Amino acid sequence: MFVQEEKIFAGKVLRVHVCTMEGAEWLEEVPEDTTVEKLKERCLKHCVPGSLEDPKTVTHHKLIHATSEKVLTDTKTVLEENIQDRDVLLLIKKRAPPPLPKMADVSAEEKRKQEQKAPDKDAILKATANLPSRSADRTVAHHSMRDFQTELRKILVSLIEVAQKLLALNPDAVELFKKANAMLDEDEEDRVDEIALRQLTEMGFPESRAVKALRLNHMSVTQAMEWLIEHADDPSVDAPLPGQTPAEATAEAAASSAEAAAGPSSEEGGEEAKDELTEIFKKIRRKREFRPDPRAVIALMEMGFDEKEVVDALRVNNNQQNAACEWLLGDRKPSPEDLDKGIDTNSPLFQAILENPVVQLGLTNPKTLLAFEDMLENPLNSTQWMNDPETGPVMLQISRIFQTLNRT
Repeated sequence: MFVQEEKIFAGKVLRVHVCTMEGAEWLEEVPEDTTVEKLKERCLKHCVPGSLEDPKTVTHHKLIHATSEKVLTDTKTVLEENIQDRDVLLLIKKRAPPPLPKMADVSAEEKRKQEQKAPDKDAILKATANLPSRSADRTVAHHSMRDFQTELRKILVSLIEVAQKLLALNPDAVELFKKANAMLDEDEEDRVDEIALRQLTEMGFPESRAVKALRLNHMSVTQAMEWLIEHADDPSVDAPLPGQTPAEATAEAAASSAEAAAGPSSEEGGEEAKDELTEIFKKIRRKREFRPDPRAVIALMEMGFDEKEVVDALRVNNNQQNAACEWLLGDRKPSPEDLDKGIDTNSPLFQAILENPVVQLGLTNPKTLLAFEDMLENPLNSTQWMNDPETGPVMLQISRIFQTLNRT
């Protein structure tokens, strides 16, 4: 008895369900070593008689494994595609690619794009050739933000004077401002993050040097550590920051703490209370003095500018290093002295601000005066006071009045 060699080495025969999009369904018996392309031909011969006369018919269809939703590869075998007995396969015709656009359609699309294209410089000059020329002052628009900040400073200077006079009439003003004076000693900007400082000192860095590195790098431990390593051999590494000396800072802190701890004056005369209030105003202003960005000071001084003029430049330009550099290289206007001048008290703008009920009420609040003093020397803190429930409404009214009168 002879058995054909093909049957001896034939693979396992699988029975798979085949379905089409038209709803046809049948059972196909296929050896596991059959390629997917051959299986696809058998399926097409079953459901579409005569379809194999066109060789492209096979390539225009695909088989999908229903369970895994995987498209079967034509060159792989049923075994390689891990098809099991009784699995379900879907015979689907591939979606035909979109037809290429006709030349007429391409031309219409290009024409539409050209119509929507913005005009170039030549087209603008041609269209505006007959219009009368105007000499517009572009510097006004360029410096509008700086002019607003300058005008706002003048408003704050004048409002501070008014607030001081009003608060001096309050019998409890001295006590209120002593509390405010003590609160300023707890300013977070002057404090050093103790956890960050401890991390650096545990690494072996001296405490005074670590404090300087943290202040220069906005309390970032990583950046402070990089700064300390980079300046380890710098002879000026232990020099105090520009505009501040440890002795002055310590003396000022000690003086303020002593004043905050002291009780009310035993003198009850009006003149003594007034003098005491004036001294407190001066101390508050000293504590709210402009603090230049140490990094910007160092960078500008390395360009060859003197420390005093660098601090003046940063003060005029709200600690913006690039603007301060332009100010130093330019006409240096406005000058630092201009920043301390108030607005004309008889001007319509200042009169409108004083007549506003919200502003009038706010000027009797010591916190408003503190906000004005802070914004005067540190304009970047304006957002903080704008969001404050007590000072925010006052600042909003001032801004609205300024914008309204500026448009008229």
